[in-house]
Amino acid sequence: MDLHGWMIADLASVRTKLFDSVVQLIRPERWHEQADGGGSTLAGLLLHLARHQDLAVNVAIRNHAPLFAEYRSELGLAAAGPGVALSEREDRALTAQVPADALLHYVTAVFDRTAEWLEPLGSLALDIEPNTAYRLTHRGGLDADELPWLYTMWEGKALWWLVQWPVIGHGHAHVGEAIALRNRLGLSPF
Repeated sequence: MDLHGWMIADLASVRTKLFDSVVQLIRPERWHEQADGGGSTLAGLLLHLARHQDLAVNVAIRNHAPLFAEYRSELGLAAAGPGVALSEREDRALTAQVPADALLHYVTAVFDRTAEWLEPLGSLALDIEPNTAYRLTHRGGLDADELPWLYTMWEGKALWWLVQWPVIGHGHAHVGEAIALRNRLGLSPF
């Protein structure tokens, strides 16, 4: 299997694990619940994971506006800053406003758009290095002074890295966290 084929398969793996092992097992009315009185909520994890994937694929790689711009009002985040949900630490005051059905629409749209873009891409394009800082600022509406860690981490990276880490690796990490949350909520199917 080549790198392109691996990326397609691993993106599908992230999505399947997230939806089949977590989203289907935690009722939407519990998506804002913390387990054991702390940690992230499923709403926070889903929003965070989707925001990173959306920025990596639609903004940094494709030089398009993020899907978040289309879903912002539906998510109840019209007044939130452009960096909402990018930090690893959940802002519970913001995620508490996010309706589960709108969040599911946004997360699904992000995965759909990523798969649609990635499928026909081919391996040769994966070595292209986009001007990430310019795109994060001008397409994503972000500010390097407010999110220096993001700009530094993504600077000088090729497309393959932007898919491999912010979309797939980061996705797997947070799916694991969501599975642990599911288990701590007493919803493990095993």
